[in-house]
Amino acid sequence: MSPWSERVITQAKQTPERSWLGEVSAVVLQQALADLNTAYRNFFDSMSGKRHGAKVAPPRFRSRKDNRQAIRFTRNARFQVTAGGKLRLPKIGDVPVRWSRDLPAGPSSVTVVKDAAGRYLASFVIEVAEQPLPSVEPEAGIDLGLSAFAVVSNGRKITAPRFLRRAERKLKRLQRALSRKVKGSNNRAKARLAVARQHAKVADARREFHHQLSTRIVRDNQAIYVEDLAVKGLARTRLAKSVHDAGWSAFVGMLEYKARLYGRTFHRIDRWFPSSKLCSECGVVAESMRLNVREWTCPCGAVHDRDVNAAKNILAAGRAERLNACGAQVRPGPGLAQREEAGSLRGAA
Repeated sequence: MSPWSERVITQAKQTPERSWLGEVSAVVLQQALADLNTAYRNFFDSMSGKRHGAKVAPPRFRSRKDNRQAIRFTRNARFQVTAGGKLRLPKIGDVPVRWSRDLPAGPSSVTVVKDAAGRYLASFVIEVAEQPLPSVEPEAGIDLGLSAFAVVSNGRKITAPRFLRRAERKLKRLQRALSRKVKGSNNRAKARLAVARQHAKVADARREFHHQLSTRIVRDNQAIYVEDLAVKGLARTRLAKSVHDAGWSAFVGMLEYKARLYGRTFHRIDRWFPSSKLCSECGVVAESMRLNVREWTCPCGAVHDRDVNAAKNILAAGRAERLNACGAQVRPGPGLAQREEAGSLRGAA
């Protein structure tokens, strides 16, 4: 045990102010220290430039009175799933569980979370092998949007469910009821819980939709190409509520890990690629195109649905980038030969 761990755990348990630390397993406290160490290391690496990506904020400390709480048990804590299907946790006992599915292997750790809606959720870490699906011919370019949640390069449009918008009226009513309650009262706590539960229903429905759609796309396509959207920037515009309601980042993350698990190809297209303004037939790029333009005509005579055209261009760009990365010769698809010829002419000029 390190001196730091001995000081903040072992010695702290002996003081009246920190005696409550003895109510939980020591492994849980060790994991909290490990998480704190990781958070500070990421913060300092981000400040010094060693860590790439967005800047990491300093760690925020949680209170026992927070609405959301979490503890993690590793194998050292000797947690187990009993023969009767209960979760046995040290210093807690046997906890009844409503299993969403059977565990495919023995878990290495379990994290128990109490969310803002008052629900206790158990999340297991399990190592699973890749499960390649049989090869299929189709490949898909996917354009994500708001009018349609996703448009596939084969012309299929997937309607945006808009779970938050559909629950907005009920949420407003619950929020108004919450605002009328006296702070600190039991009625306010009940009203807050009602709001949190409604938000949890919205989040659960959105997650279920993402899972079903991502599984279907990965199963039906050998390769999936998606545009790398600047979600954080879009979330600061007047479309913020609709962007958050769509949940693009969570959906693309599911596509990525499921493609890796099931032996499919997944690739992100650069966000600056002009997928909407590029004609998929002749390769001409329109100078400008307002967001409310949903259909446009190219000078070559081709009439494009904005989203379907973007999905076709994402598919073509993804194939080209993948073949280039493999060192193979790129075979131009529809419109690609004209784009290459136009590029060579501009270079010659």
